[in-house]
Amino acid sequence: MFYGLYISAAGAHAQSQKVEVLSNNLANVDTVGFKRELALLEARDSEAIERGLDFRGSGSLNNIGGGIRLPETATDFQVGAFRQTDFPADFALEDPSHFFLVQRGGEKLLTRAGNFQVDAEGRLLTQSGDPVLDTEQGPIQLDPNLPWIAGDGGIIDQFGDRFLLALAKVSDPQQLRKVGNNFFESTTGEVQAVPEEDRRVRNGWQEVSAVNPIQEMVELITASRAYETNIRLIQQHDGVTSSLVSRMLRTV
Repeated sequence: MFYGLYISAAGAHAQSQKVEVLSNNLANVDTVGFKRELALLEARDSEAIERGLDFRGSGSLNNIGGGIRLPETATDFQVGAFRQTDFPADFALEDPSHFFLVQRGGEKLLTRAGNFQVDAEGRLLTQSGDPVLDTEQGPIQLDPNLPWIAGDGGIIDQFGDRFLLALAKVSDPQQLRKVGNNFFESTTGEVQAVPEEDRRVRNGWQEVSAVNPIQEMVELITASRAYETNIRLIQQHDGVTSSLVSRMLRTV
């Protein structure tokens, strides 16, 4: 009796999760280096099949499906457009598998956001205040009293001192996990340093968010309407059940 209600509830929950993913993408449409999340919906088996009481293709009533669910999301690592800023602490990576290496607490994390800043003490930091690392795995420390210049390839020069931004390469970006503040960490630990001949870094440029606001808004409207439809179906199932109970009570 309540099978349709359960399927509608599962659909409403999945669409609600998708709305959250799309809303987060839209909220980061102006975040430098942000990579959008994809909500991966999939069909559910019936409860009997999930419990091992039946099998797919059995032809029984248990093989009618169990609605949809959102088991996971995936990150779209498509390179965003480049915006010229001419700011010396801005860097943009051209290769989608390359990342800047930064230090957050005791962890070394990856990011595509190269809109760095130099504080009053001469430290090269991310926008969240985390140190940017060099190829020696140490924080980049400049002399705050001396001028410095930067160039393509992730190079910073200051009166004979040369710093190279640490660049990390991952074979499969889908093995990375978002950990907040536009940072990623590897779930496999397989991170390699980028060879000097492959350092395709633009100085004075930013990689803008890869989110297409029009596309995200269209998908958000579609998901919102699907959610509302499932909610209406739940209400209809509830109304039918209430009517049935009332009729049964009148006949007793």
